[in-house]
Parts: sequence; structure tokens; C-alpha cells
Amino acid sequence: MSPFRPFPSRPPLLLRGPLPVGRLVRLYAGLVLYGVTDALVIRADLGLDPWDVFHQGLSKHTGISIGTVSILVGAVVLLLWWPIRQRPGLGTVSNVVLVGASIDATCALVPHVEALGARIPLLLAGVLFNGVATGLYIAARFGPGPRDGLMTGLHRRTGRSLRLIRTGIELTVLAAGFLLGGGVGAGTVLYALAIGPLAQFFLRVFGGPQAGSRIRAGAPAGAGPREHAAVADTI
Repeated sequence: MSPFRPFPSRPPLLLRGPLPVGRLVRLYAGLVLYGVTDALVIRADLGLDPWDVFHQGLSKHTGISIGTVSILVGAVVLLLWWPIRQRPGLGTVSNVVLVGASIDATCALVPHVEALGARIPLLLAGVLFNGVATGLYIAARFGPGPRDGLMTGLHRRTGRSLRLIRTGIELTVLAAGFLLGGGVGAGTVLYALAIGPLAQFFLRVFGGPQAGSRIRAGAPAGAGPREHAAVADTI
């Protein structure tokens, strides 16, 4: 049985009632930090997460910055929501723009690092604080990012497991990115193994479900914690 409730009838981008300042702070702090930590992993140059492998490969072939590529890919993925009847939230649209912009801004400030002794801590810090960022923006409950929304939308439409769909999507973009020259390495494996547990932990820290409940990220905007799809251990 699908864990999702029907979409709310109100437009998902509309904020009603008192302005949820705390949630907005978590959302935007999380999205900016997500882009910053992505950039740290890029600068470590020890392997990227699957989507960034794809973004980096496209960047190498187009000459467009990796952050801008991330924005453009996010916009294209968001268009794929239409046929699967997935609705964006405020967090979805903000994710498309802010993460890529933060990647480029951080890459402009953080130089390339040659020494392995500096690159390893950079990678570890990037992965750890990426988990913090994930917990922050998911706990804000303003809708999933475009890539997670595609996964959860396909889950709703096909009935296939979230883990299977996520694995299929990420293996596809990883293979495409590798063929385009994106960086695959130890960092790719570390990210795959660590981000799920980190996201679960920090989602609870920043206001997710109580310990012992299933954590879902990617539910329709306005849903409660239990409706936030893409169980965090599938990240």
C-alpha cells in the first residue's frame, strides 16, 4: 500500500496563516548548506554523489559551471513531475535555484586542494554536513527537491519500492556521468553508505518524527512528518 495521502487541494506554494519563520529558516539554511557541502566534496576531488557525477560530466562537456548545470538539470527534472502528477512545494523551487547557486559561490571561494591530507578531511566534512543540511531542509516540510520528488512520484504511480526506484535512477545518472567524465571514487561510496544514516539522525534532531518511526522525505507540501516520503535510509 502506498504510504502517501492524496495531494492537498490548496496550491502547494501558498503559505497560509502565520508565517512559519522557524521552518523557513531551516529550509533556506539547509539548502544553502547543502550547496556549500556539495562544493566541499567537489573540491576534495575524491568522488562525488551520483547526481553530482552527472552534473560534473555535463559541466566538462559544456563549459558551464557545475552549479549552473545543477540548476538546469533540476529544472528539467521538475518538468518530469508533470506527467506523474507530482506537485512542487516552496522547498522544491527553492532547491532548484539555491543549491546550484551555493555550489558555484563556494567553489569560487574554496581553492583546489592538491594534498591528500587536506582533501580527505574536506570530503569527510562535506559528507557529514551534507547530512546536517538534508535533515534541515526535509524537517522544514516545504516539499521535496526535484530529484527526490521524481523518485517519490514514480513510486506513487508505479507501486515499485522507493529503494528500487532510487537505486535505478541513481545508477543511471552515475553511469551517464562517469561516461561523461564525472568524478567517481571513494567519495562516491562513502556518500552512498553514510548519507542515509546521517539524514535520519539529523532529521530527528531538527524536528522530524520521534525515534523509532519511519522517516519519509519527499511528501507533498503541507504533509506531516509521517508523509515525508522517500524513507531516509533509501537516500
